[in-house]
Amino acid sequence: MQTFQKPLTLEEETKYLLACKSGNEAARSTLIERNLRLVAHVVKKYQNPGEDPDDLISIGTIGLIKAVSTFDPQRGRRLATYAAKCIDNELLMYFRTKKKTSREVSLYEPIGIDKEGNEINLLDIMESDQPDSFEQYTQKQDIIRVGCLMKQLLDEREYQVLCLRYGLGEKGEMTQREIAQQLGISRSYVSRIEKNALAKLRDEFLST
Repeated sequence: MQTFQKPLTLEEETKYLLACKSGNEAARSTLIERNLRLVAHVVKKYQNPGEDPDDLISIGTIGLIKAVSTFDPQRGRRLATYAAKCIDNELLMYFRTKKKTSREVSLYEPIGIDKEGNEINLLDIMESDQPDSFEQYTQKQDIIRVGCLMKQLLDEREYQVLCLRYGLGEKGEMTQREIAQQLGISRSYVSRIEKNALAKLRDEFLST
């Protein structure tokens, strides 16, 4: 079990903050080391069986380092109060990035099966019959752009609807009615989501 040094007293914190502001690296290191217990405390809120506590501590420590570097004692608050928010923000940014990455659809991993039982991927469903080498290369670049735009522009529901509608997942293509039943919403709402999502992608794709 990892042990942490005791937090600084108000007097000690004031002394080290003043030294740190003057460029004293030893004082900066002390402020970080003596606040690692705070990192562990914040990390407890986010621990689950799928996360390595040491990884979360490392990520939280980045937030602590940023806090020590940007803290302004003139605002009349303790470093710990400010640092807790910075640690929180660093962890939340990590989880948002992880969630976004987990939704990525590989261009080459199987995303479904065709009528003959063969596995197909995103490239397969967008390729034409016999493109030449240049067309094939351009096509693949366009697919990569569309994949990036989906992740950048669409919210979670729009992303989900397009993946279900066009078979970009474990299942094949689904009708709007099937999607509506699965998501517990109306078919007309699914239609609006799909239309809006495609419009976003089309407008951005054509403008770049």
